[in-house]
Amino acid sequence: MEIIGEAELPLHDGKAPSWLFSRMKSLGREIIRSIVIEFGRNEFLLRLGDPFWFQSFGCVLGYDWHSSGVTTVLSAVIREVLDEEELGIVACGGKGKKSLETQEEIIKKGDRLSLSDRRIAEISKASRLSAKVDNAALQDGHNLYHHIIIFSEDGNWTVVQQGMNPERKTARRYHWISQGLKSFINKPHSGIIAESMEKEVIDLTAEESEETRRISVDLVRDGSRRLRRMMEELGGGGLSPYLGSSLKVLKMPKRIDWKAVEEANQLDIRNFEDLLLVRGVGPSLLRALSLISEVVYGAPPSKRDPARYSFAFGGKDGVPYPVNIRLMEQAIEVLRAGILNSNIEDKDRRTALYRLSIMKRRFLPGGYD
Repeated sequence: MEIIGEAELPLHDGKAPSWLFSRMKSLGREIIRSIVIEFGRNEFLLRLGDPFWFQSFGCVLGYDWHSSGVTTVLSAVIREVLDEEELGIVACGGKGKKSLETQEEIIKKGDRLSLSDRRIAEISKASRLSAKVDNAALQDGHNLYHHIIIFSEDGNWTVVQQGMNPERKTARRYHWISQGLKSFINKPHSGIIAESMEKEVIDLTAEESEETRRISVDLVRDGSRRLRRMMEELGGGGLSPYLGSSLKVLKMPKRIDWKAVEEANQLDIRNFEDLLLVRGVGPSLLRALSLISEVVYGAPPSKRDPARYSFAFGGKDGVPYPVNIRLMEQAIEVLRAGILNSNIEDKDRRTALYRLSIMKRRFLPGGYD
């Protein structure tokens, strides 16, 4: 069976019925407890940052394997279980309005874990930056509507967030893990799961976008007056013959939050990460800066969809590295061990193992138990 870097994730409305959610929570509680006890808190966080494992976990608990709802429902299950159990791990955020309360929750639950103010600030920054990256620095046609950050008393964290394209009714899930993370703005994802590849993308997190990021910061540091003038020249069509095929992708936005530009200028930002943390710096401004960077300075951003090569286990085309079957097997074994060691009835255990075997057959060559 061929390993692919995509998975069906159609956007489904509605919510899980109470009978299903309560059963998922009951089974999920036992599996989570078993994994944390058997493998430790960091291993559990690491697995949540793996899109394949996360999808398998949702399937094991009885949710549709291919539904966008597995993200929001499974996140809610994890959040409630961690709120009720003393495992040294907490979850903050959620869907819609719940995600807006994330920063307050991080402070409250960070205190609950006796984390230092510095560590809480780091987790808060990780939450804000990961959300800003996937909503603005990575423009792939999907706007975030769900964000959850799970962190431990050790200070490690995992982010799982999801964006939607309501017109096409598709969803896309983004995974981040703190363990091994070298940069928030250069290939930061542990995985991106998507239904299909996007043709029109601006990926400012790619290595190829490094020069675009640097120029963007310099343009903002120069102030709004010069930036306005350059945008007017481009928007007027004077340079459109030079855009070629980029015109469709990098069309100059009509609205820019100029207050955000002024604030960033006054804050004397040092790098692209600082720029993203400025309130009001969003997709429109970053798209405009990317266009100027490409047309005026000859430094185009990457327009390749990162979902093709950002799976945690590698890509079928060998980018960034060949599929690691052994690593996939290890991930499955963590979930299998959690099921086997959980304090659940034999019938539920057999059902959970059967669902896991379905996922294994779907994604692994010769993956039959």
